[in-house]
Amino acid sequence: MILSISGIVLFGTIAFLFFRRDGLKVSHALVCALFGFYVAGSSIAPSITAGGASLASLLGGIKF
Repeated sequence: MILSISGIVLFGTIAFLFFRRDGLKVSHALVCALFGFYVAGSSIAPSITAGGASLASLLGGIKF
């Protein structure tokens, strides 16, 4: 668990810095993919999934 959290923090920080400084490049996309794999394997993954589903249902209920 400790390794997952530190991996999430590390890759999240690197991805944020890449987006702020240079724009997205192939190497940056790889770091973002690794960040996603670490987040998916962490204990907060179910909360992120539930939040995404809630947001999707909220946006799906908007009538124009």
